[in-house]
Amino acid sequence: MNNLGILLSGRGSNFEAVADNIASGRLDASLAVVISNRADAPGIESARRRGLSALVIPSKGKVREEHDREVVAALREHQVYLVCLAGYMRLLSPWFVQQFPNRILNIHPSLLPAFPGLDAQKQAFDYGAKITGCTVHFVDENLDHGAIILQKAVPVLDSDDAHTLAARILEQEHVAYSEAIRIVLEGKFRIDGRRIVADEGQAASGVSDKAG
Repeated sequence: MNNLGILLSGRGSNFEAVADNIASGRLDASLAVVISNRADAPGIESARRRGLSALVIPSKGKVREEHDREVVAALREHQVYLVCLAGYMRLLSPWFVQQFPNRILNIHPSLLPAFPGLDAQKQAFDYGAKITGCTVHFVDENLDHGAIILQKAVPVLDSDDAHTLAARILEQEHVAYSEAIRIVLEGKFRIDGRRIVADEGQAASGVSDKAG
């Protein structure tokens, strides 16, 4: 029930924050497998140093759904319940999303729906936003679009540049992701349209989706 699968393409700092919270007992979950589409991803080396099951499933030259089927097969082999994207630089196919309904999470460095896509921190800075932050959301078939689980606000300081702003957002990402994972694993919520509503009576083993 609490088995996590992490997908990453780069350094995986959000993966490391989650792994640290699990190791310290602050998050009641198990890291079943870490998967990267890139053999040179530092996050894979970090997972191996931690003694975790770490797989490279190369995506280069493969049709998206063909690669997705390989990844899903590995997730199922490791009995993954919740899939967490941590800097995974590939869009998931609709087929992939359908295999884990309301069980794929992503973290994005802005307060969605503002500044979706790449370089969200720089987008916010260049736009002159006074407040930005990070969002943990369920993944659906569209980019940075699924229902929002939680958000953390980060003020944009007059002394900031795009790099310092990104660093302060990342600090909040490291807190937010484990909080969101805990919410989903406890299952005490329901999805009402795009809204995630606390529901203490909801069984921890299931997710009620009124949107169908």
